[in-house]
Amino acid sequence: MAKIFVLDQNTIDQIAAGEVVERPSSVVKELVENAIDSGATSITVEIHDGGTTMIRVTDNGSGIDKSEIRNAFKRHATSKLMSIDDIYRLKSLGFRGEALSSIAAVSQTELITKTADELIGTRYVVSGGTEESLEEIGAPTGTTIIVRDLFFNTPARKKFLKTPQTEGSYVGDLMEHMAMDNPSVSFHFINNRDDKFTTSGNGDLKELIYRIFGRDVAMCLVPISVTEGDYTIEGYLGEPALNRSNRNFENFFVNGRYIKDKIISKALEEGYKEYLMQHKFPFCVVHIRMRSELVDVNVHPSKMEVRFSNQPAVYEFIRKNVAKTLHEHEMIPEVLRNEKEEKAKTNKPVSVNEFVASAIKNTSIANDAVKSKQDIAVKIPEPFENSRLTEDKKLKEDEPVFAEGISPEPVVIEDNMKSAVWTRVFGDHTPPKSEEDGKAAGPIIKGSDAIIIEKGIQLDLFDEKILTKDNRNEYEILGQLFDTYWIIAFKDKMFIVDQHAAHEKVNYERMIKRYEEKQTASQLIQPPIIVSLTTQEIDVFEKYHTSFEKLGFNIEPFGGHDYAIREVPVDLYGCENEKEMFTEILDELALDTNLDRTPDVINYKIASMACKASVKGNMKLSRMEMEKLLDELLTLDNPYNCPHGRPTIISMSKYEIEKKFKRVVD
Repeated sequence: MAKIFVLDQNTIDQIAAGEVVERPSSVVKELVENAIDSGATSITVEIHDGGTTMIRVTDNGSGIDKSEIRNAFKRHATSKLMSIDDIYRLKSLGFRGEALSSIAAVSQTELITKTADELIGTRYVVSGGTEESLEEIGAPTGTTIIVRDLFFNTPARKKFLKTPQTEGSYVGDLMEHMAMDNPSVSFHFINNRDDKFTTSGNGDLKELIYRIFGRDVAMCLVPISVTEGDYTIEGYLGEPALNRSNRNFENFFVNGRYIKDKIISKALEEGYKEYLMQHKFPFCVVHIRMRSELVDVNVHPSKMEVRFSNQPAVYEFIRKNVAKTLHEHEMIPEVLRNEKEEKAKTNKPVSVNEFVASAIKNTSIANDAVKSKQDIAVKIPEPFENSRLTEDKKLKEDEPVFAEGISPEPVVIEDNMKSAVWTRVFGDHTPPKSEEDGKAAGPIIKGSDAIIIEKGIQLDLFDEKILTKDNRNEYEILGQLFDTYWIIAFKDKMFIVDQHAAHEKVNYERMIKRYEEKQTASQLIQPPIIVSLTTQEIDVFEKYHTSFEKLGFNIEPFGGHDYAIREVPVDLYGCENEKEMFTEILDELALDTNLDRTPDVINYKIASMACKASVKGNMKLSRMEMEKLLDELLTLDNPYNCPHGRPTIISMSKYEIEKKFKRVVD
């Protein structure tokens, strides 16, 4: 009989570290979360060799009291929990008390910290879980943790790390998500002494998206902000044109925590269902908030997973509001859109914040938004450098340049703020009358950087849609191109309609309505088709038998595990075999996420039938047929995409056409 041994503390710590510290990015995640919990407004992360040789995390938070430092490195020591009941009311990111203990067990860790009440800081060094020194040191308020030689005492685990470049990319990806998770915190990330990115900490999520994902993404965002009962969702959805081939660009944050969750992901994709083709996934950066007792974050030591107390409610809240937000947004893609902003004029008032955000997004100011405070008055917190935040710091320029002859009329600022905001960002539109006036106004921006920002006419489409029955009389069908596409003129735009996609969408909406209203015709099968189901399949069928009835199936028990299919839909929704259609739907339901909803496969079958019944390309249509189909398209809630996500209509503005013919020169 084998003898049972009690493991020593060092072995226990290294085994526990394996759950928390998987790679350098795991260390960074734990340390940054602790910094955020300490109230830090600025956090700097520096790594060398992907974080394997050195990780340094510096913050300007509250620090750790000298008497508590040793306790902080003990296992399951935390300041965030007093009893088990507190775990259901968590508002902090860290709570297990395993981070510092696990990190110190597999590295050489150095802590430098000072609280605001202390006159001098403390330096604490731990190597492989063993304390080496505790001494006083001069330090500013806040905490710096340096982790060196990660996994130096566990070489078997170190060899499973990837190249330093790959590990560094994991840390960079983590820092980007941390920044999007906490837009009010200023982050600075340094990789091998190379500044990768810095965020301002001004709370503007859209500016962060601009910095991380670039201009093309920031230009195609749909804001979402909804609160219903216990749930709130805020952030930005990407327009369908931003679709990707994987889920890597779906960014979810639940109660300030970056997570990966199949329920949220499925709900988001269901909301996009009408706009994306199969195997395409949307872009989003959304923050979801709810009462802490409604979500369990104590699922896995990495804290990347959560469990909701009411999954169906969360799923339906996200799905419904994503679909509603997209439905209210104009979905006609622009073709030939130049990289520069369209030169369109509008007198629609915009707020000061909208105006400044537009300037950040569309001009060279965006590139220097952090370094150049004279462009936009935003306070950027930095660790240990409070002097930079003083109010009396004056702006300096070598010589003043005014935007003479440039009229600010394209921008109208509400609340009579036009003069102040215009002058602040673009300079006065007239030169000063005297040297004293010039000094009072102050030089604002170099002449070469003075760029007029106008609110593009495309933004007006968000308030008033184009494809409506009210506008029907203004449409002019000019003809059919290649026996497949229609050319339609409307005001200053030209629309190109795909006749197959448009007809497919109309047919799909008709069939969905028949399905939802239980008006699907059925036909009797004689003799009936007998199918044998497993215990799990029987449970699934009993749960969703009403969905099969709405589809047109009549299925009855036939004894034991056998069921008899006595009636099937007349057209089988595009399928060729009754039994095959039934088993496909049942298999889809068996893989479901315990959500009481209509399965995707049902909609897919209806979409397949709509596709087969639709007019095809290379098919000549009369003007009367085009007019009738256009009238039906305008009655739909979403006429912009076919059931498979392809656009039914695209547009080209008069301005773009004139640019191609050089009638307009930029």
